[in-house]
Amino acid sequence: MRILIIDDEKSVRESLEDILKDEGYPVISASTGREGILKAVETQPDVILLDLFLPGMSGIEVLKKLSEEKITELSTIIVISGHGTIETAVKAIKLGAFDFIEKPINLERLLSTIEKAKRQLQLIKTRNMLFESRESLIGESPAMKNLKETIEIVSKVDSTVLIIGESGTGKELVARSIHRLSKRADKPFVDINCAAIPDNLIESELFGYEKGAFTGATKGKKGKFEIADEGTLFLDEIGDMPMLAQSKLLRVLEERKISRIGSVDNIPVDVRVIAATNKNLEEEVKRGNFREDLFYRINVVPIYVPPLRERGEDIIILAEHFLSAFSKDYKREKPELSDDVKEIMLGYSWPGNVRELKNLMERLTILTHGKTIKPSDLPKNMFEGNSSLKKFTNMQLKQAKEEFEKNYIKEIIEKFNGDLKKAAKFMGIDISNLYRKLNKYGINSGTV
Repeated sequence: MRILIIDDEKSVRESLEDILKDEGYPVISASTGREGILKAVETQPDVILLDLFLPGMSGIEVLKKLSEEKITELSTIIVISGHGTIETAVKAIKLGAFDFIEKPINLERLLSTIEKAKRQLQLIKTRNMLFESRESLIGESPAMKNLKETIEIVSKVDSTVLIIGESGTGKELVARSIHRLSKRADKPFVDINCAAIPDNLIESELFGYEKGAFTGATKGKKGKFEIADEGTLFLDEIGDMPMLAQSKLLRVLEERKISRIGSVDNIPVDVRVIAATNKNLEEEVKRGNFREDLFYRINVVPIYVPPLRERGEDIIILAEHFLSAFSKDYKREKPELSDDVKEIMLGYSWPGNVRELKNLMERLTILTHGKTIKPSDLPKNMFEGNSSLKKFTNMQLKQAKEEFEKNYIKEIIEKFNGDLKKAAKFMGIDISNLYRKLNKYGINSGTV
């Protein structure tokens, strides 16, 4: 957490710098209001200690400017002054200051106020991230609605969760959403990708180590479990965790205690574990690659994240969302998807799932010339080896739509073994509407 000190008295700045650095805070300082504003804009500090009586530009004027620059939305401002009155304190609070401390500064009160400011800032960041997370869980397909409902339910309890889904489906996003809707929302969310860390380092990453535990351990280090205490630990791609680490993880989950490498002391931890995998862990258990007892321990509440091909209704909704977001990021006019492009996208299998769609929309935002995205703008892999897409592009739009709808209905009915009620529910239409479409296309549900 970075702290900016804005005070014209050199002795005060140096004294505060020494105290705060001893407490482990990175510190920046400025001697004038204008310099302070520039440094605040450049560095985006978490906390600003602002003296009210400054030469040239007063602290109140600085506070107004910081508010105009939206700095007060990202930083917590603590006003300090040797000439404070209730009137100036109230004015400062109204302008966005978090608290008011009189000089000479009481060290205990200052550190206590900074700790409170830190917690306040964390709550603000959590609320902002929660809003972003809800916005990112986009989709109105039955599969997506079911996923959102499950997240709402699971977030209210403290059970271990196993998120299952293909790469690129958004498993980490689901984990973060559960955390941000839970009672642990104002505590840390710590993630670790078990597939990205070498086998000989995974234990030290999870459980930490003491100074001298091994060559190169010049000082002790906290592991992810300690860092996530009272919060949530997300174990991504847990199916790739080595067996020895699996054994130690199981013991931690059962005992709620960890032991750093090189230490015999146990450290209690209060951590909610959410794991994720793109593997079939039951098959991995049969192959001897994953502990059966650990599988049952983490599989308390399984959540399936559907691939994009099972969320047909969401493809265009997601594409439009990403186009809007990237157009804003790159300050470009948002391109429109042509009807032909929409049909191609609906017929494509999306092996890279939402990640692939997002990357494609970013590329199209940057490279598309003109206001409309045409089939020629799409990558060749969306056409190669897909005879159905080639067939659609040789038809007029109305005929292509009808052909696609007919094939789509047949596929869904087959998926639900001829159960029309379940098929209609999955498609998001009334059963009477489904019967009309069956009649229109001459589909016999018993022979699908």
